[in-house]
Amino acid sequence: MALRFRGIDPDTPNGGSPTVWLEDEKAEIVIQGWLPDMEMYRVISETEWVEGHATGVPDHEGVVRIPVRMIPFLRKVCDEAERAGLWRPAEEC
Repeated sequence: MALRFRGIDPDTPNGGSPTVWLEDEKAEIVIQGWLPDMEMYRVISETEWVEGHATGVPDHEGVVRIPVRMIPFLRKVCDEAERAGLWRPAEEC
C-alpha cells in the first residue's frame, strides 16, 4: 500500500483532525473526517440525489464531514493524483 499523507486540519483541537491521504496503488483519495449528526445522516440516507439511484448509504461505505478550510489540501491531493496519471474522466472508468 502506497499511502501518502497530504494534509491535516491544523485548527481541530484534541488531536482528532480531519486528514487527507493519497493512495497510489489503488488510485484513491482517502479522507478522515467527523461523522455527520443523525439529522444530516437521515437527510443523506433518505434523499434521492440522482434520479433512479438507490437511496441510503451502503454498508460498505461511510459519510464523513470535513471543514471547508481543508479545501487547499483537497486541491493539493487532486492535483497530485492528476499529475501522477491516477485520474481519468468518470466516463472512462
